[in-house]
Amino acid sequence: QVQLVESGGGLVQAGGSLRLSCAASGRTFSSYAMGWFRQAPGKEREFVAAINWSGGSTYYADSVKGRFTISRDNAKNTVYLQMNSPKPEDTAVYYCAAVYYSGSGYFRTPQSYDYWGQGTQVTVSS
Repeated sequence: QVQLVESGGGLVQAGGSLRLSCAASGRTFSSYAMGWFRQAPGKEREFVAAINWSGGSTYYADSVKGRFTISRDNAKNTVYLQMNSPKPEDTAVYYCAAVYYSGSGYFRTPQSYDYWGQGTQVTVSS
């Protein structure tokens, strides 16, 4: 079992920066691939970024590539999403997710993940 708690959301101006954190419980955090998703009102949950168990491989949605960075600190059981130059269309509830997987691949569909946080609201003002 893994419990995930996101933090760091809030209101940010377009072009600013914001860092989201996701703290995980459990001793085997390094055995989990992690992902960030987001969901805007009236829209489906969409993939944002993913990172493999070691942090050596990262993957991004085209819409955030070059602006967002996913990283993890296995010693702190935490995964991060650094959001640089956010845009109003990035406004959503952001969720982190975990799946027990120690390969080098990644997962971009919500159904692939077993554990989810409660979400944190990010609002980007223009």
